[in-house]
Amino acid sequence: MPINIPDGLPAKKVLQQERIFALEEEVASHQEIRPLSVAILNLMPTKIETETQILRLISKSPLQVSCDFMRVSTHESTHVSQDHLVKFYDTFDAFRDKNYDGLIITGAPVEHLEYEDVDYWDEFCEIVDWSQEHVFSTMFLCWGALGALWHLYGIPKRQLGAKLFGVFKQRLCDEYSFLTNGFDEVHYMPHSRHAAIDTGALAEHPELCTLSEGFTSGPSLLATRDFHEVYVTGHFEYGRDTLADEFWRDFHKGLPIRVPENYFPDDDPEKQPLFTWRAHANLLYRNWLNWVYQMTPYDLDEIPSAITDLRARATGHVDKF
Repeated sequence: MPINIPDGLPAKKVLQQERIFALEEEVASHQEIRPLSVAILNLMPTKIETETQILRLISKSPLQVSCDFMRVSTHESTHVSQDHLVKFYDTFDAFRDKNYDGLIITGAPVEHLEYEDVDYWDEFCEIVDWSQEHVFSTMFLCWGALGALWHLYGIPKRQLGAKLFGVFKQRLCDEYSFLTNGFDEVHYMPHSRHAAIDTGALAEHPELCTLSEGFTSGPSLLATRDFHEVYVTGHFEYGRDTLADEFWRDFHKGLPIRVPENYFPDDDPEKQPLFTWRAHANLLYRNWLNWVYQMTPYDLDEIPSAITDLRARATGHVDKF
Protein backbone atom coordinates (compact mmCIF):
# COMPACT_ATOMS: atom_id res chain seq x y z
CA MET A 1 0.00 0.00 0.00
CA PRO A 2 1.20 3.55 -0.58
CA ILE A 3 2.27 6.27 1.78
CA ASN A 4 0.63 9.69 1.66
CA ILE A 5 3.14 12.55 1.45
CA PRO A 6 2.84 16.31 0.98
CA ASP A 7 2.48 17.43 -2.62
CA GLY A 8 5.87 18.16 -4.16
CA LEU A 9 8.05 16.59 -1.40
CA PRO A 10 11.53 15.95 -2.90
CA ALA A 11 11.57 12.40 -1.47
CA LYS A 12 8.79 11.39 -3.85
CA LYS A 13 11.07 11.41 -6.91
CA VAL A 14 13.58 9.13 -5.17
CA LEU A 15 10.85 6.79 -3.97
CA GLN A 16 9.36 6.54 -7.45
CA GLN A 17 12.77 5.63 -8.88
CA GLU A 18 12.89 2.81 -6.32
CA ARG A 19 9.47 1.53 -7.47
CA ILE A 20 7.84 2.66 -4.21
CA PHE A 21 4.23 3.75 -4.52
CA ALA A 22 3.71 7.17 -2.91
CA LEU A 23 0.41 9.02 -3.19
CA GLU A 24 0.22 12.77 -3.03
CA GLU A 25 -2.45 14.30 -0.79
CA GLU A 26 -4.91 15.18 -3.56
CA VAL A 27 -5.08 11.59 -4.86
CA ALA A 28 -5.14 10.01 -1.40
CA SER A 29 -8.08 12.15 -0.32
CA HIS A 30 -10.35 10.26 -2.72
CA GLN A 31 -9.66 6.85 -1.16
CA GLU A 32 -12.38 5.83 1.30
CA ILE A 33 -10.15 4.41 4.05
CA ARG A 34 -8.48 6.00 7.04
CA PRO A 35 -4.71 5.90 6.66
CA LEU A 36 -2.54 5.69 9.73
CA SER A 37 -1.57 9.19 10.81
CA VAL A 38 2.14 9.47 11.62
CA ALA A 39 4.09 12.58 12.57
CA ILE A 40 7.85 12.82 12.07
CA LEU A 41 9.92 15.16 14.24
CA ASN A 42 13.04 15.55 12.12
CA LEU A 43 15.95 16.82 14.22
CA MET A 44 18.64 15.90 11.71
CA PRO A 45 20.42 18.71 9.86
CA THR A 46 20.15 16.70 6.63
CA LYS A 47 16.37 17.05 6.50
CA ILE A 48 15.70 15.82 2.95
CA GLU A 49 18.00 12.78 3.23
CA THR A 50 16.43 11.77 6.55
CA GLU A 51 12.90 12.27 5.20
CA THR A 52 13.66 9.90 2.33
CA GLN A 53 15.24 7.28 4.57
CA ILE A 54 12.29 7.14 6.97
CA LEU A 55 9.64 7.28 4.25
CA ARG A 56 11.40 4.44 2.47
CA LEU A 57 10.92 2.23 5.53
CA ILE A 58 7.35 3.32 6.21
CA SER A 59 6.44 2.59 2.60
CA LYS A 60 7.28 -1.12 2.98
CA SER A 61 4.19 -1.65 5.12
CA PRO A 62 1.04 -2.92 3.36
CA LEU A 63 -0.86 -0.11 5.13
CA GLN A 64 -1.58 3.37 3.86
CA VAL A 65 0.19 5.95 6.03
CA SER A 66 -0.21 9.72 6.05
CA CYS A 67 2.88 11.62 7.21
CA ASP A 68 3.21 15.10 8.71
CA PHE A 69 6.60 16.69 9.33
CA MET A 70 7.44 18.58 12.50
CA ARG A 71 10.42 20.78 13.34
CA VAL A 72 11.53 22.56 16.47
CA SER A 73 11.10 26.33 16.57
CA THR A 74 13.98 26.92 19.01
CA HIS A 75 16.73 25.93 16.57
CA GLU A 76 17.56 27.39 13.17
CA SER A 77 18.31 24.79 10.52
CA THR A 78 21.17 25.77 8.22
CA HIS A 79 21.50 22.65 6.04
CA VAL A 80 18.17 22.99 4.26
CA SER A 81 16.40 25.90 2.59
CA GLN A 82 13.83 27.90 4.49
CA ASP A 83 11.49 27.36 1.53
CA HIS A 84 11.60 23.60 2.17
CA LEU A 85 10.89 24.06 5.87
CA VAL A 86 8.04 26.47 5.27
CA LYS A 87 6.46 24.25 2.60
CA PHE A 88 6.70 20.86 4.28
CA TYR A 89 7.24 21.42 8.02
CA ASP A 90 5.18 22.84 10.87
CA THR A 91 6.34 23.74 14.35
CA PHE A 92 4.94 22.05 17.42
CA ASP A 93 2.25 24.70 17.86
CA ALA A 94 0.45 23.26 14.83
CA PHE A 95 0.46 19.77 16.40
CA ARG A 96 -0.28 20.26 20.07
CA ASP A 97 -4.09 19.94 19.72
CA LYS A 98 -3.93 16.92 17.39
CA ASN A 99 -3.72 13.17 17.99
CA TYR A 100 -1.61 10.71 16.01
CA ASP A 101 -1.37 6.96 15.62
CA GLY A 102 2.41 7.17 15.53
CA LEU A 103 5.31 9.56 15.98
CA ILE A 104 8.95 9.14 14.93
CA ILE A 105 11.55 11.35 16.61
CA THR A 106 14.91 11.22 14.87
CA GLY A 107 18.38 11.49 16.27
CA ALA A 108 20.58 14.57 16.11
CA PRO A 109 24.37 15.06 16.09
CA VAL A 110 24.40 16.56 19.60
CA GLU A 111 25.13 13.56 21.81
CA HIS A 112 28.46 15.13 22.86
CA LEU A 113 26.51 17.91 24.59
CA GLU A 114 24.79 17.76 27.96
CA TYR A 115 21.06 17.51 27.35
CA GLU A 116 20.35 20.87 28.95
CA ASP A 117 22.95 22.52 26.68
CA VAL A 118 21.05 21.55 23.51
CA ASP A 119 19.25 24.73 22.43
CA TYR A 120 15.95 22.94 21.79
CA TRP A 121 16.03 20.63 24.85
CA ASP A 122 13.05 22.25 26.59
CA GLU A 123 11.00 22.05 23.40
CA PHE A 124 12.07 18.44 22.88
CA CYS A 125 10.84 17.58 26.39
CA GLU A 126 7.55 19.37 25.76
CA ILE A 127 6.99 17.33 22.59
CA VAL A 128 7.85 14.07 24.38
CA ASP A 129 5.39 14.94 27.15
CA TRP A 130 2.72 15.76 24.55
CA SER A 131 3.29 12.40 22.86
CA GLN A 132 2.53 10.58 26.10
CA GLU A 133 -1.13 11.60 25.84
CA HIS A 134 -1.62 12.35 22.13
CA VAL A 135 0.31 9.62 20.26
CA PHE A 136 -0.58 5.94 20.40
CA SER A 137 3.03 4.81 19.86
CA THR A 138 6.27 6.78 19.52
CA MET A 139 9.52 5.52 18.03
CA PHE A 140 12.66 7.33 19.23
CA LEU A 141 15.86 7.05 17.18
CA CYS A 142 19.49 7.37 18.36
CA TRP A 143 19.89 10.69 20.28
CA GLY A 144 16.11 10.98 20.35
CA ALA A 145 16.06 7.64 22.20
CA LEU A 146 18.81 8.65 24.63
CA GLY A 147 17.14 12.00 25.31
CA ALA A 148 13.69 10.50 25.90
CA LEU A 149 15.09 7.84 28.24
CA TRP A 150 16.73 10.58 30.29
CA HIS A 151 13.65 12.82 30.32
CA LEU A 152 11.07 10.09 31.04
CA TYR A 153 13.06 7.69 33.23
CA GLY A 154 16.16 9.53 34.42
CA ILE A 155 18.42 7.02 32.62
CA PRO A 156 21.65 8.92 31.90
CA LYS A 157 23.88 8.51 28.91
CA ARG A 158 27.56 7.77 29.22
CA GLN A 159 30.12 9.26 26.90
CA LEU A 160 32.16 6.74 24.92
CA GLY A 161 35.92 6.89 24.78
CA ALA A 162 35.73 6.66 20.99
CA LYS A 163 32.89 7.12 18.54
CA LEU A 164 30.81 4.01 17.95
CA PHE A 165 30.93 3.99 14.17
CA GLY A 166 30.02 1.14 11.89
CA VAL A 167 27.62 -1.79 11.52
CA PHE A 168 27.41 -4.04 14.57
CA LYS A 169 25.97 -7.47 15.29
CA GLN A 170 22.91 -7.54 17.52
CA ARG A 171 21.47 -10.58 19.26
CA LEU A 172 17.74 -11.09 19.57
CA CYS A 173 16.62 -11.00 23.22
CA ASP A 174 12.88 -11.57 22.79
CA GLU A 175 11.80 -13.63 19.79
CA TYR A 176 8.16 -13.49 20.90
CA SER A 177 7.81 -9.72 20.88
CA PHE A 178 5.44 -8.38 18.25
CA LEU A 179 8.06 -5.82 17.21
CA THR A 180 10.78 -8.40 16.54
CA ASN A 181 8.49 -11.04 15.04
CA GLY A 182 10.42 -12.66 12.20
CA PHE A 183 13.86 -11.38 13.30
CA ASP A 184 16.83 -13.71 12.98
CA GLU A 185 18.70 -14.53 16.17
CA VAL A 186 21.51 -12.28 14.96
CA HIS A 187 20.96 -9.13 12.95
CA TYR A 188 22.94 -5.98 12.09
CA MET A 189 22.39 -2.32 12.85
CA PRO A 190 24.38 0.79 11.90
CA HIS A 191 25.56 3.02 14.75
CA SER A 192 27.16 6.45 14.66
CA ARG A 193 27.29 8.02 18.09
CA HIS A 194 29.53 9.25 20.89
CA ALA A 195 27.28 8.19 23.77
CA ALA A 196 25.46 5.10 25.04
CA ILE A 197 22.75 4.12 27.51
CA ASP A 198 23.83 3.62 31.10
CA THR A 199 22.91 -0.07 31.34
CA GLY A 200 23.08 -0.07 35.13
CA ALA A 201 20.38 2.58 35.30
CA LEU A 202 18.39 0.81 32.59
CA ALA A 203 18.28 -2.36 34.69
CA GLU A 204 16.38 -0.44 37.37
CA HIS A 205 13.40 -0.03 35.01
CA PRO A 206 11.70 -3.39 34.42
CA GLU A 207 8.95 -1.60 32.50
CA LEU A 208 11.50 -1.24 29.67
CA CYS A 209 12.20 -4.45 27.75
CA THR A 210 15.41 -5.02 25.80
CA LEU A 211 14.38 -6.68 22.54
CA SER A 212 17.84 -6.82 20.96
CA GLU A 213 21.33 -5.75 21.98
CA GLY A 214 24.74 -5.53 20.40
CA PHE A 215 27.51 -7.90 21.37
CA THR A 216 29.75 -4.83 21.73
CA SER A 217 27.44 -1.87 21.04
CA GLY A 218 24.96 -2.28 23.91
CA PRO A 219 21.14 -2.26 23.92
CA SER A 220 19.85 -1.46 20.45
CA LEU A 221 16.08 -1.99 20.55
CA LEU A 222 13.97 -1.29 23.63
CA ALA A 223 10.25 -0.91 24.23
CA THR A 224 7.79 -0.42 27.03
CA ARG A 225 5.64 -3.45 27.67
CA ASP A 226 2.66 -1.71 26.05
CA PHE A 227 4.73 -0.61 22.97
CA HIS A 228 3.64 2.96 23.66
CA GLU A 229 7.35 3.83 23.45
CA VAL A 230 9.94 2.20 21.19
CA TYR A 231 13.63 3.08 21.43
CA VAL A 232 16.18 2.40 18.67
CA THR A 233 19.71 3.42 19.66
CA GLY A 234 21.16 2.95 16.19
CA HIS A 235 20.20 3.94 12.67
CA PHE A 236 18.11 1.26 10.98
CA GLU A 237 16.89 4.03 8.67
CA TYR A 238 20.36 4.58 7.15
CA GLY A 239 20.83 3.80 3.48
CA ARG A 240 23.68 1.79 2.06
CA ASP A 241 25.99 4.81 1.66
CA THR A 242 25.11 6.95 4.69
CA LEU A 243 28.07 5.85 6.82
CA ALA A 244 30.36 6.12 3.79
CA ASP A 245 29.20 9.69 3.16
CA GLU A 246 29.86 10.54 6.81
CA PHE A 247 33.32 8.97 6.66
CA TRP A 248 34.37 10.79 3.49
CA ARG A 249 32.88 14.09 4.71
CA ASP A 250 35.05 14.06 7.83
CA PHE A 251 38.04 12.61 5.98
CA HIS A 252 38.07 15.44 3.45
CA LYS A 253 37.69 18.00 6.25
CA GLY A 254 40.83 16.58 7.86
CA LEU A 255 38.91 15.51 10.98
CA PRO A 256 39.92 12.42 12.96
CA ILE A 257 37.73 9.60 11.67
CA ARG A 258 38.14 5.83 11.58
CA VAL A 259 36.88 3.56 8.82
CA PRO A 260 33.42 2.33 9.91
CA GLU A 261 33.61 -1.13 11.46
CA ASN A 262 32.13 -4.14 9.64
CA TYR A 263 30.99 -1.98 6.73
CA PHE A 264 33.34 -1.79 3.76
CA PRO A 265 34.52 -5.11 2.27
CA ASP A 266 38.07 -5.70 3.56
CA ASP A 267 37.74 -2.34 5.39
CA ASP A 268 38.52 -0.66 2.07
CA PRO A 269 36.56 2.62 1.78
CA GLU A 270 36.98 2.53 -2.00
CA LYS A 271 34.71 -0.54 -2.17
CA GLN A 272 30.91 -0.46 -2.14
CA PRO A 273 29.56 -1.03 1.39
CA LEU A 274 27.55 -4.12 2.19
CA PHE A 275 23.87 -3.43 2.95
CA THR A 276 23.45 -5.99 5.75
CA TRP A 277 20.63 -4.41 7.82
CA ARG A 278 17.96 -3.58 5.22
CA ALA A 279 15.68 -6.61 5.76
CA HIS A 280 15.48 -6.21 9.53
CA ALA A 281 14.98 -2.46 9.24
CA ASN A 282 12.02 -3.03 6.93
CA LEU A 283 10.68 -5.72 9.25
CA LEU A 284 10.83 -3.53 12.36
CA TYR A 285 8.89 -0.68 10.77
CA ARG A 286 6.40 -3.08 9.20
CA ASN A 287 5.82 -4.79 12.56
CA TRP A 288 5.47 -1.47 14.37
CA LEU A 289 2.95 -0.05 11.90
CA ASN A 290 1.03 -3.32 11.83
CA TRP A 291 0.76 -3.36 15.62
CA VAL A 292 -0.35 0.28 15.71
CA TYR A 293 -2.93 -0.42 12.99
CA GLN A 294 -4.40 -3.33 14.94
CA MET A 295 -4.56 -1.47 18.25
CA THR A 296 -5.26 2.20 17.52
CA PRO A 297 -8.88 3.43 17.47
CA TYR A 298 -10.52 4.43 14.20
CA ASP A 299 -11.44 7.85 15.62
CA LEU A 300 -8.29 9.88 16.28
CA ASP A 301 -10.16 11.78 19.00
CA GLU A 302 -10.27 8.55 21.00
CA ILE A 303 -6.49 8.09 21.10
CA PRO A 304 -5.96 9.65 24.58
CA SER A 305 -8.47 7.23 26.15
CA ALA A 306 -7.01 4.34 24.10
CA ILE A 307 -3.56 5.12 25.55
CA THR A 308 -5.04 4.93 29.05
CA ASP A 309 -6.55 1.53 28.22
CA LEU A 310 -3.23 0.40 26.73
CA ARG A 311 -1.35 1.24 29.91
CA ALA A 312 -3.96 -0.53 32.01
CA ARG A 313 -3.59 -3.70 29.97
CA ALA A 314 0.19 -3.59 30.23
CA THR A 315 0.05 -3.26 34.03
CA GLY A 316 -2.51 -6.03 34.37
CA HIS A 317 -5.45 -3.87 35.42
CA VAL A 318 -7.61 -5.31 32.65
CA ASP A 319 -7.40 -8.35 30.40
CA LYS A 320 -4.29 -8.13 28.22
CA PHE A 321 -4.50 -8.06 24.46
